[in-house]
Amino acid sequence: MTTLVVMKTWFITGASAGIGFEVARQLLGEGHRVAATARAGGGKWEVLRKDHGDRLWTADLDVGRAGAVRDVADRAFGELGRIDVVFSNAGFGTLGAVEELSEEHVARQLGVNLAGPIHLVRAVVPWLRKQGGGRIIQMSSSGGSVPDPGMSVYNASKFGVEGFFEAAAIELAAFGIEVTIVAPGGTRTGFTTNLTQADPLPVYEAGILGQVRRALNGGMDAETLRHAVAGDPVKIAREIITSAGTVPAPRKLVFGAAAYDSIAAALRGRLGELEAQRELALSTDADDVRAQSPMSPGPRR
Repeated sequence: MTTLVVMKTWFITGASAGIGFEVARQLLGEGHRVAATARAGGGKWEVLRKDHGDRLWTADLDVGRAGAVRDVADRAFGELGRIDVVFSNAGFGTLGAVEELSEEHVARQLGVNLAGPIHLVRAVVPWLRKQGGGRIIQMSSSGGSVPDPGMSVYNASKFGVEGFFEAAAIELAAFGIEVTIVAPGGTRTGFTTNLTQADPLPVYEAGILGQVRRALNGGMDAETLRHAVAGDPVKIAREIITSAGTVPAPRKLVFGAAAYDSIAAALRGRLGELEAQRELALSTDADDVRAQSPMSPGPRR
């Protein structure tokens, strides 16, 4: 793997806070050009504009609105001429047991975290293809591999977005468009304090979901919290920027010791369960196929 450093233009969703803002800040500080989008950029963008002027292009964008995603993407490519890196970063979390979640909770979570990135890719790929290639970096989470109690619809959005981008990467490679998925663990941004929370049902109070809620609402001691949310957004942003110049593009980047350990354990567990089912899996192939396969087991007894 080699890393190339050249001036680039980035398009970033969710660029008004957290990792998205930090990536934009660092890029501008290094002389790159940034198209920053978010539901409300406000004063934070004005601070950046004072120092970086016309290298910062901004637009309000709710990625949960498919038409708006295409309109803003088309305007950015049309006005800026070329965009080298699309960083799909916008997202949020929803906490609630499956029966506590409302239809609005489910629709909004999947609309922003899953449908939003899908619509963004559909909008930018024609431009990237015509210009001869580019990078797409998609924000996921350790929650794209590891289920968390109370975060089922968030997990669904992240498992789903990883599946979409894994498949899209295969399709897009022929056009010089490379894809990287970013999976951080708990990071010191506003993610946990900005969680959307469903109204709790008393039946869950004594269980694990009640413990999670109490921890998030001030019940976790400072030392435990310090280790649970250990990710440094400045360091993560630095590695995301570096990845855009890495050839070939890394397919997935995992950030944080807790994320690494939990993802590794989940993958080992799934592999063990799969291997234990090998004989069963092969036995369900049609007899004409099994008769020709040296790997097929004998009759199950």
